[in-house]
Amino acid sequence: MSEITIKTRENGPLLVTGPISLTDHCGNRFDTAGKETIALCRCGESKNRPFCDGSHKASGFTANETVPTPAPQ
Repeated sequence: MSEITIKTRENGPLLVTGPISLTDHCGNRFDTAGKETIALCRCGESKNRPFCDGSHKASGFTANETVPTPAPQ
């Protein structure tokens, strides 16, 4: 089975790569057929949620989460 990866984009969407199945709260599946990677909105401004449409660029959305560096022992 292929691995699913989720990558944050600085000031942008979540990029999800792998065998993706995306389901809404009612159990309905979004059509992701033929897509190796999808971009999920984080800013809340997309007109195509849950997918990113690039609205974060004009909305001033900022997010730059990084993995914390472990404290020295």
